[in-house]
Amino acid sequence: MKREFQGKTYWIVGASEGLGRALAKELHQVGANLILSARSQERLDQLCSELDGALALPMDVTDPVSVTTAVERAGNVDGIVYCVGLYEPMTAANWQPAEAEAMCEANFMGAVRILGRTVPGMIARDNGHLVLVGSLAGHRGLPGAIGYGASKAALMHLAETILADTRGTGVSVQVANPGFIRTRLTDKNAFKMPMIMTPEEAAQQVLKHMRGARFRIDFPKPFAWLFTKGKFLPERIFYAIMGGSNGNKV
Repeated sequence: MKREFQGKTYWIVGASEGLGRALAKELHQVGANLILSARSQERLDQLCSELDGALALPMDVTDPVSVTTAVERAGNVDGIVYCVGLYEPMTAANWQPAEAEAMCEANFMGAVRILGRTVPGMIARDNGHLVLVGSLAGHRGLPGAIGYGASKAALMHLAETILADTRGTGVSVQVANPGFIRTRLTDKNAFKMPMIMTPEEAAQQVLKHMRGARFRIDFPKPFAWLFTKGKFLPERIFYAIMGGSNGNKV
């Protein structure tokens, strides 16, 4: 199967920066009609000025009223891409409750709010395409990823559950798990980031995945193998490789 996007309406949530912004440009080039959401009206308007016909739909995914209003304005769409990524590096020793909770609200609960108000309608119409952007960090607990890793893991699990519940329907579900992408968020990291990608490179990978029928993509390879295959390594080996400690003698 090769999915076509010409004339289809896609709602990208998290479109103002990074991967979401780059993916909006890729989808525009292949003929998709775009609805673009994020909190920043200014950034959305700037992007829409570059993409003829794109609609800016400001929304705060942490606010149920804002989400409900945006869902009503968006109407029935062919596809939704949830590409929100809030990140603040922190360890268990320097746990910042407000920042960790904000990551969980944006990265996971925002998706729950939007999909809960759209997926049942897609199933009823027997048509729809869902793409959730997770992270390699969601595969297994990592040092310094309090809040972020858990929220992405929850999002990836949600995608699996929706996939199970939509089998036999016209709704397609996919998850894309990228590694490091060069953005204002990864600029916060003080450590070396192997095989870091530009947003444009990552967007091309995601669009290629969206064209096909596979459920999941983990990229870039071979860096992704450390996370996908690392799930099966004993803890003492995995955390020795990752350079962190899980706080237990393993």
